[in-house]
Amino acid sequence: MSTPAHSRTGRLLTGAAVSLAVVLSACSSDSNFGGADGRDGAESGTASASSGSGSSDTGSTSSAPGADSPEVVATGLESPWSIAFQGQTMLVSERDSGRILEVSAGGDVREVGRIDDASASGEAGLHGLAVDEDRLYAFFAAGTENRIVRFDLLGEVGNLSLGEEETILDGLPTANFHNGGRLAFGPDGMLYATLGDTGDRDSAQDEKALSGKILRMTPDGDKPADNPFGDSLVFSMGHRNPQGIGWDDEGTMYASEFGQDTWDELNVIEAGGNYGWPEVEGIPEGNGAGDGGAGDGDGDFIDPVQQWSPDEASPSGLAVTDDSILIAELRGERLHQVPLDDLKSSSELWTGEHGRLRDVIEAPDGSLLVLTNNTDGRGEPGPDDDRLLRFTP
Repeated sequence: MSTPAHSRTGRLLTGAAVSLAVVLSACSSDSNFGGADGRDGAESGTASASSGSGSSDTGSTSSAPGADSPEVVATGLESPWSIAFQGQTMLVSERDSGRILEVSAGGDVREVGRIDDASASGEAGLHGLAVDEDRLYAFFAAGTENRIVRFDLLGEVGNLSLGEEETILDGLPTANFHNGGRLAFGPDGMLYATLGDTGDRDSAQDEKALSGKILRMTPDGDKPADNPFGDSLVFSMGHRNPQGIGWDDEGTMYASEFGQDTWDELNVIEAGGNYGWPEVEGIPEGNGAGDGGAGDGDGDFIDPVQQWSPDEASPSGLAVTDDSILIAELRGERLHQVPLDDLKSSSELWTGEHGRLRDVIEAPDGSLLVLTNNTDGRGEPGPDDDRLLRFTP
């Protein structure tokens, strides 16, 4: 089992400020390996503000268009993976380049820094971001391990930079697929991280292994005394490749998860819960199985509250608003919207309109930001891809 590592200085290349454009050069070509999320063109591009986006303001919901005609905030992103907010300012990670970008309320894009240790291979690279006050946390693959680090965010908005890299957790299993990679701070102030089974299916049912789990740690990477498996970072187990986590106003935790060939899932996460992989995929027959159904559990396993076929979903990031859960879908090329007062139902937005969708996050003003993911080697990028889109639900 991995344990929190001592702080160390990582190699960081801090980017110079760029007003409207940043040159991106990373390329990727994910393999479709066996049980990998192959559901889940790599051309170099230029990240920039969209035309007319300079008048937008994330502090005013009235300026955000509806879902039928979202605002294009930024274009030319390369394999973007995660969005996090520092105040009103968006920070975006790029999986293959290892770059962290600052996107202003008006859509101006500049490089904050680059994590040189991030190694891009298949689905691995720089993944989730999370912000805690003035510190940025990042999850990334580094050679033979996954690692979680943090930086002080220095400077003023529009000229942010990263301080010294501090590793809070290393030695996590990694692979070219099923890395999970989402980071988020829960309402309890703890840092949560998703880690897929990294190709080792049986590890998801091994309490001593960290792969196939959702992890919970203090902001310093330590094991909270109230974690459900004793002296362990494991919060829940039996996961194949969870990539989205979030909480509602009552503190209930939700996670989206890639299945293999049959069902993708939306789960309500309980401390110490076992979600069945690889023994169970989706809702077992006889437990209310069926598209959109929800069962009563199979022995020690907790059933999903929603399931979708992979061609309709392949879920990544999710956002929880006052009344619903929004899930960004890759192969499904849509947003699934699940009402909080009826977790067994769902509706769809944007089906096939913007290509693959990697992340969705609620902005401080209540609008929603969505990352497309058409340049990750599995999509069909348009001339402006990848893009950051914004709308008011």
